[in-house]
Amino acid sequence: QVQLVESGGGLVQDGGSLRLSCKASGRTFSNYAVGWFRQAPGKEREFVGGINWSGSGTYYADSVKGRFTISRDNAKITVYLQMNSLKPEDTAVYYCAVERWGLGGSVERKYDYWGQGTQVTVSS
Repeated sequence: QVQLVESGGGLVQDGGSLRLSCKASGRTFSNYAVGWFRQAPGKEREFVGGINWSGSGTYYADSVKGRFTISRDNAKITVYLQMNSLKPEDTAVYYCAVERWGLGGSVERKYDYWGQGTQVTVSS
């Protein structure tokens, strides 16, 4: 069992930045890929980006490419989502999820454990 806790969400103005954290507990974290997803009101959950279990590869949705960066610190059992140049359309609840020995891709059903989410609101 892996427990995930997201933090770092909040209210930010258009063009601002936030850094989300996804902290894991319960088991060895270094074997897990981590994906970030988000769900805006009235919309389906969508893939934002991910990092593979080794940290050697990252993947991003086209909508965030060049603005968001994912990194991991296995010693701190934490993965970060740095979000720059935020836009109102980035407003959503952001979730992290883990997949053992995974690639960090966009397929939700491959992820084994999910966090509870953190709200990000970007005002115009």
